Amino acid sequence: MRPLIATIRTQYLRDNYLLAKRQHGGRVLAVLKANGYGHDAARCAQALADVADGFAVACLEEALHLRAAGVSAPILLLEGVFEAAELAEVERHRLWLVVQSEEQLRMLEESQPAAPFRVWLMLDSGMHREGFLPRHYRAAWERLQASGKAESIVKMTHFARADEPTVPMTLAQIESFDAATAGLPGEESVANSAGILCHPRARRDWGRAGILLYGASPLPAGFPQGDELKPVMRLSSRIFGVRELAAGEPIGYGNNFVTERPTRVGLIAGGYADGYPRLASSGSPVAVDGRRSRIIGRVSMDMITVDLSELPAAGIGSEVELWGDTVSVNEVAAAAGSISYELLCNIKRARFIFE
Repeated sequence: MRPLIATIRTQYLRDNYLLAKRQHGGRVLAVLKANGYGHDAARCAQALADVADGFAVACLEEALHLRAAGVSAPILLLEGVFEAAELAEVERHRLWLVVQSEEQLRMLEESQPAAPFRVWLMLDSGMHREGFLPRHYRAAWERLQASGKAESIVKMTHFARADEPTVPMTLAQIESFDAATAGLPGEESVANSAGILCHPRARRDWGRAGILLYGASPLPAGFPQGDELKPVMRLSSRIFGVRELAAGEPIGYGNNFVTERPTRVGLIAGGYADGYPRLASSGSPVAVDGRRSRIIGRVSMDMITVDLSELPAAGIGSEVELWGDTVSVNEVAAAAGSISYELLCNIKRARFIFE
């Protein structure tokens, strides 16, 4: 059996959620969109069932997947609904939904539910991706309240640069939110993962724990607030081929790596068809039998070559950690010019093992 394995440590998932709860205070939604950031949303929800205050997903399809898996806790649709017909499913499955546009607000106003919805009303405090602008927010809140279609309204916004702690935009967004919602009753949700970790003023009634839940810090290197997070996914494979190359020999497609000395090369199962980033080529970190080494040559569709020159004990069958405990997924993402979110979400063809 092909030895590419994604080991999901569910206790680490629980530990990270509880860390978010301690940091944020109040209640925290565990964000399970994109199949739990590639970790299997249903299994993650089941692992968190007795500790999580609720869950958040992107869309109705993701919520129905969780309900089918037996998840009974509150589930928030972060993108709301895309057409009015979806509101029947929202009502049937007792889902919460975000309203972030005039079109979605009108859908609710025109709906005829048997009972009102639990609504989270999005403010565009500066990200300019979704939500009502500050000058329109109060009117949207008042319309929603007057419609009788909302059992409760949670006021919310989303940060554009909370993962850059020294950038003043997050403070400006908090101030914009507070000004636009002043005097409007109801609970509030402001903090995403980075907000939970390092922006105390963003900690309100509800936090939304996304990437931190999976153990990847959203903060740049040098900010210790994410140091206690535990990597939930450990991606590993094994060496199935070894060769000795002289100095001056090219390796892999494009010959973009040429050995500068006699080099011992290990071949492992895994590549960009499995979701490992193609751009994380020569120099990207790996760990062989727990010792750090590097990729040499270009990442192929199904195979990766690694440097064994300083690891004489390594050979056929040696374990290679692509990311996890010794090598951070953030390191690999930096080498690929990407972010941990993308890497984790893209893993496929690996054999998933849940612990």
